[in-house]
Amino acid sequence: ILAIPDHPWTKATPDAAAVRIAMTVAQAGAHDGILLEVVGEEGLTTDDPIVSTIEFEGTINSDLTIGTNSTSIAPLLSNQGLSARGVGLFGDKFLVSVNQAAHLGLGKRAGLEGVFRLHRNGRDLVQTPRSLLAIDLFGFSEKEVRVQFPELYQYVLENLKLHREHNRRASRRDNWWLFGEQAPLFRQHSSGLGRYLVTPVTSKHRIFIFLGAAVLPDDALVTIGLDDDASLGILSSSLHDAWTFHVGGALGNAPRYTKAHCFDPFPFPDATPEQRATIAELAEELDATRKAALAEVPGLTMTEIYNLRAKLQSGEKLSATDEDRARAARAGIVHRLHEQIDAAVADAYGWADDYHRGDLTSSEIVTRLVALNAQRAAEEAQGNIRWLRPDYQIPRFGTAAKIPSKKSQEE
Repeated sequence: ILAIPDHPWTKATPDAAAVRIAMTVAQAGAHDGILLEVVGEEGLTTDDPIVSTIEFEGTINSDLTIGTNSTSIAPLLSNQGLSARGVGLFGDKFLVSVNQAAHLGLGKRAGLEGVFRLHRNGRDLVQTPRSLLAIDLFGFSEKEVRVQFPELYQYVLENLKLHREHNRRASRRDNWWLFGEQAPLFRQHSSGLGRYLVTPVTSKHRIFIFLGAAVLPDDALVTIGLDDDASLGILSSSLHDAWTFHVGGALGNAPRYTKAHCFDPFPFPDATPEQRATIAELAEELDATRKAALAEVPGLTMTEIYNLRAKLQSGEKLSATDEDRARAARAGIVHRLHEQIDAAVADAYGWADDYHRGDLTSSEIVTRLVALNAQRAAEEAQGNIRWLRPDYQIPRFGTAAKIPSKKSQEE
């Protein structure tokens, strides 16, 4: 009958962890309730903290939301095997500079070009990226490393073996020259692709970008094994954003994106080739626009681009400094492209008229996508699966009973 899904832990010291809690009051029977959403926090380390909330009334779902009950959504076979977290290093000595890599044999020992891989984490995507290489010895035995890369073997022996000797997990203790989490699903879905999509697990703005196949993602990134521009556009749309905000939850003020809740059950639109081409063209321009701005404007970050875009979107009056910065960052162009992508994705779902009338509110989008998830799950139970990458997925996850007929694929 009362729920506060995300509340700060007050009277914490300035250097304490940012703990968040949820609070509920329950009563036997079926009742409507009041959900309090925190909208302001001040003085959390004082004796008089101020936490401002707004109220919503209605049926409170088990995930502490009001409105459409998304707890019933099911993972879709069409999305199976295409999303995973990146690698978990479990040891900062796996990361080295370019100069360190040269001292460890890069450019001297054959085969090290594929071992030293550019590393990216969530901060690299939204802030200024680091120029660090990860030592990825996946697939090599200890003896192979020792014989083929003696300088590198000496380094990992001195810097990683002792760190791992007392690890509780036998796999990490015995394979001390390898990452703690190898992310095999990521390696499978990205194999053979020239690029793949990523998004930070937690981020103020839900941003998707392509990383090249040679780049190794951190486990703070969710990877998606799709390399086409249409998929970038669909995932970058406000429709997908509304879905992820509702089902993914948040860590403080940063929405979370999880494979299980956000990607696996997400029903992609059954777009026509023409609709996909329209989305792809806009997404390709968005990708190129952001890259050009980041390359040309000193100190510009993806976060700043989207902070400026948010101000433009809200109609906030910009200061003279922000106006100059927004112009240089092409924030207005980015905003316009997102608007066009939203319209194109809404059209692909068959909701174009509602979108242009302004009827597609965030809650309405979630309601429709939850219903579409249920419809797709029922269709998949009958064998009609809209595989996102059929050539990759069907040999691994499909069966004769599940593979859709040529007629149903064409339909």
